[in-house]
Amino acid sequence: MDNKMALVPYDDSAVWGLQKFHKSSSVYHFANHTIQIKQNWKQLGVAAVVWDAAVVLCTYLEMGSIDLQGRSVIELGAGTGLLGIVATLLGAHVTITDREAALEFLESNVQANLPPDLQPRALVKELTWGRNLGNFSPGKFDFILGADIIYLEDTFADLLQTLEHLCSEHTVILLSCRIRYERDENFLEMLKGRFSVREVHYDPSKDVRVFKARRSIRKEDF
Repeated sequence: MDNKMALVPYDDSAVWGLQKFHKSSSVYHFANHTIQIKQNWKQLGVAAVVWDAAVVLCTYLEMGSIDLQGRSVIELGAGTGLLGIVATLLGAHVTITDREAALEFLESNVQANLPPDLQPRALVKELTWGRNLGNFSPGKFDFILGADIIYLEDTFADLLQTLEHLCSEHTVILLSCRIRYERDENFLEMLKGRFSVREVHYDPSKDVRVFKARRSIRKEDF
């Protein structure tokens, strides 16, 4: 399974609209900070570029409907680290995770964009879904974040196992994605089989949706 995950460059000729991904960096403005994210499409592929789903979820967090101040957060499949960086700037203590091969690149973006006094609140850590989950305390996190992480069907079962391990009754999962294919719908159905799920935000300009999920609870509390 490892060779099927995110650290695989796409065939440039097969994917439309990739020019922005070939830039060596991209600049964003969130939480009263300018964030410059390094990108490395040629070496790390989809794990090392900023996808629209990350930008939309950052925007949703900044809108203020979710209070991250002092909260414990974990990001799955962090890639460039933009989402974890923004969550840290918004006051959270964030564990920013990806596979081992992406960590050095991820760490460099986190260190370059967080002020020294905030860097202790952001921990970059290896997490391959479904593997060595005992390295992460069950139920420790208030929020689990993921941006555009549901595109490989072979990883769905491992991702669900990871979400179930990390979640407690109070944990809120926020996933942003563009519904491209039937497999994306299939994952949402799998998610709904284990969690209460609803759409909380839609950006029509980017065709990206944000879904909120929790362990099955009473609807009036969701």
